[in-house]
Amino acid sequence: MLAQGIAHFSLPGLLAAAAAPAALRAQGAAAPTLLVLGDSLSAEYGLARGRGWVALLEQRLARERLAWKVVNASVSGETTAGGRTRLPALLTQHRPRVVLIELGGNDGLRGLALAGTRDNLLAMARAAKAAGARVMFAGIAVPPNYGRSYGEALYALFGEVAKAEGAALLPFLLAGVADGPDADVMFQDDRIHPRAEAHPRILANVWPVLRPLLR
Repeated sequence: MLAQGIAHFSLPGLLAAAAAPAALRAQGAAAPTLLVLGDSLSAEYGLARGRGWVALLEQRLARERLAWKVVNASVSGETTAGGRTRLPALLTQHRPRVVLIELGGNDGLRGLALAGTRDNLLAMARAAKAAGARVMFAGIAVPPNYGRSYGEALYALFGEVAKAEGAALLPFLLAGVADGPDADVMFQDDRIHPRAEAHPRILANVWPVLRPLLR
């Protein structure tokens, strides 16, 4: 009986069983990384954890069995200058395959010079591409009280930079939120940051542009 039991466990079977956990670990370690570099719109400002669009994106990736690791490096109040400063270390640490840049809104709210914003966005795109990542920009617009010409130029800037660098572009992250029929109830009391109820709509804007990059 003992001999029969031993014979049942063939050497190839034992080796395959031993290798399975290692293979699973390797598969997990090899999951490509999506780096989100944004400001408060991506950092769940004023929301319970797990309610923002980046967290919802992680859930969608899991549902669709897309084995991507999401690193949300967004910081409330971040400007393009801050993102440009932080990006090299993030690229070295996480080695992302895709970098989604959602920055520029705070530049606009502070009235910063558009030339500097352009230079920072260009530098981030080039650094990400040099590190082997594909790039996506999520554009934003500032309220009209900041000046119509300035606001229009800022909005157009994202398209200009994306075209120059061959990056994917979502022209307006808050489409259907800031300009939709329910805009009055979609924002927190500060009138800048969307409520949790708006974040599924934000993800719906992001997904069609992002999905082709996840290959």
